[in-house]
Amino acid sequence: MQPKAILDVKAQLGEGAIWHHLEKKLYWVDIESKLLHVFNPATGLNSTYNTFERIGTVVPARGGGALVALQNGIAQIDLLDGKIQGRVDPEKDIPGNRFNDGKCDPQGRLWVGSMSLDMKTRAGSVYRIDHDFLVHKMISKVTISNGICWSLDGLTMYYIDTPTRQVVAYDFDSASGNISNPEVIINVEKHLGFPDGMTIDSRGMLWIALWGGGAVGCWDPKTGDLLDLIKLSAPNVTSCAFGGENLNQLFITTAREGLTKKELEIYSDSGSLFMVETGIHGVPAFLFG
Repeated sequence: MQPKAILDVKAQLGEGAIWHHLEKKLYWVDIESKLLHVFNPATGLNSTYNTFERIGTVVPARGGGALVALQNGIAQIDLLDGKIQGRVDPEKDIPGNRFNDGKCDPQGRLWVGSMSLDMKTRAGSVYRIDHDFLVHKMISKVTISNGICWSLDGLTMYYIDTPTRQVVAYDFDSASGNISNPEVIINVEKHLGFPDGMTIDSRGMLWIALWGGGAVGCWDPKTGDLLDLIKLSAPNVTSCAFGGENLNQLFITTAREGLTKKELEIYSDSGSLFMVETGIHGVPAFLFG
């Protein structure tokens, strides 16, 4: 599997890749450039929207538009005119934090985590945002809240707090949205880098972007075994999502942040959007609402 850089936009901190299976477009973000990207592989057009503050993640919404997790709360964005409407800020009393990665659960509720702007340990939390924008704090004392996804049967939630180098599985109650019985199921070895964004394939295997590892790894959540490793020509790999007509293309975001001038000369593809034909199929992402 040979990934190709398909979009050279030199993203400072590309993140949050998610495939909109109805529109057949890839939504993704550049956190530090404060941009939402919407990429159409069929035409090669990549549309950008200025969010005016750091944007941690994006989830398309049923009926159009999307929810974005900004530095100062959760907002809706109209993709026709780019207008942003703030909805809720679970951490309005913590100005030193910003929102980071997040996804919707199978019932269309948004799960999103926060982190400290100056990397204080255990300063963040994970929240569940219901359809009516009621907020529930679900996990406390996280440092860099990142990858999140659900098992194919919807009974397990997988979650990554990046510095721990672990994937934790929670029992997931679909009706209430409650989680319980956290258990470490994957330990990412030090030489592989730090686990970042995560997605799941149609076999139930977990694909995890590896910051500092220049790769995306595929793990079996039942055994904790590393099954495959896709190497990229960029060291800081941030998120991945299955997309394309048959959900068999893996789109991968990368970052220029954290690299020296010399490293950027060596790894000139850093900040590009990559794609690799995997021969493995993903599953449709869940929309908000």
